[in-house]
Amino acid sequence: MYRIGMFSKLGRVTIKTLRHYDEVGLLTPAHVDKENGYRYYTTNQLFRLYEIMALRQMGFSIPEITDIIDGCNIFGILEQRKAELISEQQSIADRLFRLENYILKQKEGHSMNYQAVIKDIPRYTVYSSRFVAPNYNALFKIIPALGEKVRKANPGIKCIEPGYCFNVYLDGEYRDTDINVEFCEAVTDKGQDGDGILFKDIPAVKVVSVLHRGAYEKLGVAYVYVMQWVEQNGYRITGHVRESHIDGIWNKDSVDEWLTELQVPIEKK
Repeated sequence: MYRIGMFSKLGRVTIKTLRHYDEVGLLTPAHVDKENGYRYYTTNQLFRLYEIMALRQMGFSIPEITDIIDGCNIFGILEQRKAELISEQQSIADRLFRLENYILKQKEGHSMNYQAVIKDIPRYTVYSSRFVAPNYNALFKIIPALGEKVRKANPGIKCIEPGYCFNVYLDGEYRDTDINVEFCEAVTDKGQDGDGILFKDIPAVKVVSVLHRGAYEKLGVAYVYVMQWVEQNGYRITGHVRESHIDGIWNKDSVDEWLTELQVPIEKK
């Protein structure tokens, strides 16, 4: 038999680790000297130690290893860990693919004014209205009027903080005039439907997000960038793009300070 120090060298684990395994009942010494408390292990116990070490290297926790070795729900625990590793593998592959694409863009000297970020948009309650705008400039009058209409019909209505509103363009293509728009603004509670206003819950969604600083006339560049990013990084678009206006004419004096976020619903191909 080997004292704990020598056994730790044979197994390439620390004495502290062996003591912890003893405390939790995972690997108890073959013998403990009653007089001095020295712990002794046999070479046969190296097999048990190696099994523990192998499972630890697979990412299992001590309680999970205890259950596996004790024969409790072995396959359930193993399959759960397998699913976790597959998910981690897919996540790493996705990040690696995006990094390689970023490196390529840098080498090619492409402008990196835009950065794409994947984010989860939570479920919201919104009021919405669909209308046809004669042109994009008309939105500056139509949307504030909608908000005023909602507040008059629902005096207690409150928008969430920070605010979240967005336009969805329903035509499926770019149009200069007669633009089909749905405007949504997130609120804390549902109000009264009517007069072209509908309250509804919109589900959570995963999007790729891009920020655009400046005039709306140049938003086309941001759209091109994000659509190329989606294609080059192995995603597909699953819904209408949300054009969320964070800063604009209502709170910024300079057009150069206007801030718009494009949110493109996506899923992996």
